[in-house]
Amino acid sequence: MARILAFLGALLLGASGSANQKVSGYQGIWYFIGQKDAYRYKYSGGLGTYCADHVPMAVYSPEVHKTFFVYGGTKGLGVDKPLLEMAGSYDHTTGMVSRPTIIMEKGTGDAHHNPVLTIDKDGYLWVFCAAHGGKDGFIYKSREPYSTDNFDLVMQREFSYPQAWYFKDYGFVFLFTKYTKGRELYVSTSKDGVKWTEDRKFAGFDGHYQVTWTSGVLRDASGGVALSPRTHGHKIGSAYNWHPGGNLDARTNIYYEETNDFGATFTNAAGQKLDTPISEPHSPALIHDYQKEGWMCYINDLAYDKDGRPVIFYNLSKGFESGPTNGMKICMTARWTGKEWEMNKVTETDHNYDMGSLYIESDGTWRIIAPTQTGPQAWLAGGEMVMRTSADQGKTWKVVKQLTSGSAMNHTYARKPANADDDFYAFWADGNASEPSISHLYFTNKAGDVRVLPFTMTRDAEMPHVYRGK
Repeated sequence: MARILAFLGALLLGASGSANQKVSGYQGIWYFIGQKDAYRYKYSGGLGTYCADHVPMAVYSPEVHKTFFVYGGTKGLGVDKPLLEMAGSYDHTTGMVSRPTIIMEKGTGDAHHNPVLTIDKDGYLWVFCAAHGGKDGFIYKSREPYSTDNFDLVMQREFSYPQAWYFKDYGFVFLFTKYTKGRELYVSTSKDGVKWTEDRKFAGFDGHYQVTWTSGVLRDASGGVALSPRTHGHKIGSAYNWHPGGNLDARTNIYYEETNDFGATFTNAAGQKLDTPISEPHSPALIHDYQKEGWMCYINDLAYDKDGRPVIFYNLSKGFESGPTNGMKICMTARWTGKEWEMNKVTETDHNYDMGSLYIESDGTWRIIAPTQTGPQAWLAGGEMVMRTSADQGKTWKVVKQLTSGSAMNHTYARKPANADDDFYAFWADGNASEPSISHLYFTNKAGDVRVLPFTMTRDAEMPHVYRGK
């Protein structure tokens, strides 16, 4: 059966036959969404770790002390349809990264097709290669446990903006988007990754972008990435916005739903059962009505504290265009206190898509890693990467370290691994936000020491380069 699926996968790739080939290094995709003004692009640059609505793109496995990750790679600048769905791994024992593997050649240059990753109870890697409004979503499984060397096609499905979670005592819970009446939110589950339940819509009024996370992604000796049930351990939450009239450039408001029974039912943060699918803008899932205040809302990330209470990281803006016309954007957190949602400002940044990750650590520290310092391509996506912490649940923040400086290109989309280990705490890409460029990939440890994944490799495993900056 594995050979048959591999053969079908090769047919999907056409004549290139690139599936399961190793490439010569970590090189990310350059991508843009254009607009007609002085700033050219609504967002652009090195988008190998795009977008915030693809979750998770990396998973730490304590069983083998490795972080496995996926990203959007490239066949090169100036090549037609350059996107490659890529996988790599970082060995925390040796400090080396594997030579990256092509999972599939997608036949597009659109970074919306970037993949996500989860790991099952037996150590097999499952990769969900996204569609962008079509039915060309693909699910792959590693041929061997804890290995990125070879992947076999499992199936083709209709899904965009994939968010895949695995629980060892249950199976897969898959949250995703379908372009039914706008970008609507669905859930499907599977015990084995092959037979899936019918897609069930849980939010659908004009359209939404969501970010999900689970309170079960907390490191412990027994659970790891194959999660064990414990208090709040099965909770999955979705934070999403609203596209009035289906207009993506008017996205606003912020909503929250959670499920403790693998998508069978949903509640709001207060535990009130929701009548799903949510079908109108004002419902018990609404956190804050930003529309009436004239704000657009861009959701970055979702995390949970030790009590299983959600915290959402997002950006507010007065307009969708790049440039200074609409002023600086405001980075915010919304925290469920157990009684109400509390909103606090983190900082300001110069672009709507200066996306980063939020961490809530075992000692109560909140940490954000995001490109909030203006970079070489000002007023365009990304910038210099900054690490901030809060000791008072988001009321005040301090800069711990500016992770990058003096860069030639903007850094974009800092992504946190599920079950993140301190040694590989976030990874991201860079790229020229003003024009097509090469793109490097980076990661940092919790202390803020940055490494660059090798752009060219001659061996199967090599040490990342120490980032010097300026």
